[in-house]
Amino acid sequence: MYTIKTLNNIAQVGLNILDTEKFTIDNDSDNPDGILVRSFNMHDMELGSNLKAIARAGAGVNNIPTDACAEKGIVVFNTPGANANAVKELVLTTLMASSRNVFSGLMWTRGLEGEGENIPKLVEAGKKQFVGKEIKGKTLGVIGLGAVGMHVANDALALDMDVIGFDPFISVNTAWNLSRNVQRAMTIEQLFAQSDYITVHVPLTDSTEGMFNEKAFDIMKEGVHILNFSRGELVNEQDMAAALESGKVGKYITDFPNENVLKMKNAIAIPHLGASTKESEENCAIMAAREIKDYLETGNIVNSVNMPNASLPYTGKRRVTVYHKNVPNMVGQITSGLSERHLNIADMVNRSRGDYAYTMIDIDNEVAEDVLTELKTAIDKVDGVVMSRII
Repeated sequence: MYTIKTLNNIAQVGLNILDTEKFTIDNDSDNPDGILVRSFNMHDMELGSNLKAIARAGAGVNNIPTDACAEKGIVVFNTPGANANAVKELVLTTLMASSRNVFSGLMWTRGLEGEGENIPKLVEAGKKQFVGKEIKGKTLGVIGLGAVGMHVANDALALDMDVIGFDPFISVNTAWNLSRNVQRAMTIEQLFAQSDYITVHVPLTDSTEGMFNEKAFDIMKEGVHILNFSRGELVNEQDMAAALESGKVGKYITDFPNENVLKMKNAIAIPHLGASTKESEENCAIMAAREIKDYLETGNIVNSVNMPNASLPYTGKRRVTVYHKNVPNMVGQITSGLSERHLNIADMVNRSRGDYAYTMIDIDNEVAEDVLTELKTAIDKVDGVVMSRII
């Protein structure tokens, strides 16, 4: 029986995947086998000796100490793409609404309360101050063509926009699904220069922090609209405030309000609603539960952010999994432990990621439990092995 602890409210449809014959949900457990989490800050949390996996029901993992988990052999999953449709819909909604000045128009209309019969006349007289522009025929620049960016790009084409994309690390899966009509920007500067609207869908890293700054704004078209539904820190807020004030940036739409953003001229602050739909929360919960279930039951790793992704079809044979330093002769030392005990290898996979690697070995013959216990003890003694399991 595996014990799972939830640190946030996880949609029941996801928890239902963890069948009660093998899993129990115990939120009072101090040392569970797995943790399901959304936004709970785990950085000051003690990681129990029994903890094997953490699944984040969402894409960002800034609330999880991923490096510390890697050092302890705790795999951390996220759920890329599970909330992509929700974010895409909000990006396109705000793209059109901001272009037509809907947000400022709504606020102005609310201010007419109490004017009674004069309201229709005041509306007709005042609406000219909210004249906007249509997005048809305009150019949308999409930075980051992952699950969200790809869908935004494809749907913007369907809205008769011209779309230019920039992503030097585009995956094969995304490339297959991205419309051939999305133009490719060879540099981010090219995208900046050609776009009437820019939407960004990249993670926060040392190289992307503050990427929207004075130097970037200087390249852009006058009055460009910038949409940020990724991370607030991608924007240099001092430079953004100055660009909005001068009109260089026409509108800044962001899902990450703070005191600085609320003071900016022509900034539209959304209260972090990107993934806030019932469907998105359920999709993330289902995906996270499946990841943690598959790993605990079979050792397969899919969508890990801190360990190598590795999978083997599970046939029910006894399986050895080893997380170890990525150094020469590790696999040889591990397999020698099997050969010394006359165990045949039915299948094997080894994947590395940076300083660490993950090896899975299926054993072909029937094995007594005491032999497996002896094998695990021998593997754990190998210098460089962080964690091993026998499933």
